[in-house]
Amino acid sequence: MILRPETDDLTGYLAADEVIDHQHPELRLLAAELASPEAAFRFVRDQVRHSADAGAYSGAYRASEVLAARNAICHGKSHLLAALLRAQGVPTGLGYQRLEDGEGGFALHALNAVHLDDRWARLDARGNREGVDTRYDLERERLAWPVRPELGERDYPTIHRTPPARLRHALAQARPGHAGYAHLPSELPPADG
Repeated sequence: MILRPETDDLTGYLAADEVIDHQHPELRLLAAELASPEAAFRFVRDQVRHSADAGAYSGAYRASEVLAARNAICHGKSHLLAALLRAQGVPTGLGYQRLEDGEGGFALHALNAVHLDDRWARLDARGNREGVDTRYDLERERLAWPVRPELGERDYPTIHRTPPARLRHALAQARPGHAGYAHLPSELPPADG
């Protein structure tokens, strides 16, 4: 798949905003301690539990909140990884997949795209469990789930600087302790994909 950045200006993929708030002191300190993109990836993948795997929903989606909670769904984890990498000076965006949810519908899965070695590569720090083995690999994608087009699944090629407005609004509706994804859109609008 050919990835499409929203802009060729990489400074947009280094900026802080209300969701990827890498100016937060604890995020900056951790980014410096981790010192490399791979260490940041492993931290988010292994030290921040995915809410579904933990059986506890934090509702956290801002990077600093995810760091404090050490628990989030894939969206929050992707925001934290983006914040850590941006604090390390690595242009990082957000990518999405529309995946079958096992209940006859679809879920919007979040991951990251990083600009290293003069090219974009996707990384998925969702967290490993049985049947899921994500890895830091800039040469070959090691995502949580391969897309199955025959089921209506799809990869969105756009690399977003920040979550699309509709998704950001939905993420803000999450409440700690309330399991599920019903508040989230199941796909991106055509203009965002």
